[in-house]
Amino acid sequence: MLDVSRIQKELTEIERDKKTSGISANLCGDSDLAHLCGTIAGPMGTPYEGGLFQIDIRLPAAYPFEPPKMQFMTKVWHPNISSQNGAICLDILKDQWSPALTLKTALLSLQALLSAPEPDDPQDAVVAQQFRRDYATYVSTARYWTEAFAKGAYLGMEEKVQKLVEMGFPEDMVRTTLEQCGGDENMALEKLCSG
Repeated sequence: MLDVSRIQKELTEIERDKKTSGISANLCGDSDLAHLCGTIAGPMGTPYEGGLFQIDIRLPAAYPFEPPKMQFMTKVWHPNISSQNGAICLDILKDQWSPALTLKTALLSLQALLSAPEPDDPQDAVVAQQFRRDYATYVSTARYWTEAFAKGAYLGMEEKVQKLVEMGFPEDMVRTTLEQCGGDENMALEKLCSG
């Protein structure tokens, strides 16, 4: 059984610090606390800078005693993240998880992983090999993928926010609803109108 009060407390903490941390997390569906949508900003000084990366978060019934299941929904070129399905190789999401950790620390750890790839413990062997053998090509490929997949979605998101704000909805509510709907403008509009 999920600890609802803990999850709500964690989401409140993430929301409070999102401007400084560059991370956020919200409900993906209507009210299912076991399925969350997170975002992390690409760290400064990395090929991921300026990108906004969507993370699918599934909380097992035994959370926080079991780690959350996280997966990149935004395509990313990184040795520790599958370029095919977004699977993540990070110790705290597996055997190094502790109930003392939170969703915020997990998302911040993903952000740190973007800053400090570990090619010797890869999720994507092709990217790890490129990282070790031809670092300049790795950086340019990672930048290209960030431009193509993480910035495009973000820029499109800003246009969607602006359109919905012009319809008379408050900006904070629009942003939250768009995040919950995975950027689907029509679904967000429907949700805003009904609620």
